[in-house]
Amino acid sequence: MATPNDTPSSSNPPSFFARIGLAFRAFSAVLGDPGTAARFLGMPGGAAPAPAAAAAPAARPSPAAPAATLKQASPDSALQLLSLLQRDARLIDFAGENLAGYSDAQVGAAARLVHEGCAKVLREHFQIVPVRDEPEGSRIALPAGFDAAAVRVTGNVVGQPPFTGSLRHRGWRVAEVKLPQLAEGHDTRVLAAAEVDL
Repeated sequence: MATPNDTPSSSNPPSFFARIGLAFRAFSAVLGDPGTAARFLGMPGGAAPAPAAAAAPAARPSPAAPAATLKQASPDSALQLLSLLQRDARLIDFAGENLAGYSDAQVGAAARLVHEGCAKVLREHFQIVPVRDEPEGSRIALPAGFDAAAVRVTGNVVGQPPFTGSLRHRGWRVAEVKLPQLAEGHDTRVLAAAEVDL
């Protein structure tokens, strides 16, 4: 069974658990490092860059908007979210565990608990809605000037919009964030207090 630390090859995509760990590392990096966030913002749809060998020769449309002004992001919100995911899903414990010694059934049972806890955090603290309302698989048209940060164009991209294609994924956007308020002086770097049994 693949573990979160396995390095996938191009013919062996990463496992579900490896993708969970990668997603949270990327999430933390984007929230905690303005440079990383700027690199993601500069890519169509905020996607990770494709390997150089896989780059298509066709030119992608580039918006003519001026360069965005970067601002320093506070890590407090990212740390608060990690704390909630640890409290309700034991995510840090799960991601830090070496899974090599466990059976698939044991990992699956643990993953079910992590999944339920993560879903609870998302339901309680975020209102997440689709970027596109059409059903996946629908044929849709993207007019000139479409929001390249909200829609990533893939496949045989030639020329300039309008484009017509098949909706592979509706995408997600956050409509509302409802993180708890923090008390003055609260140390957000403590994600979970140590427990001492007396």
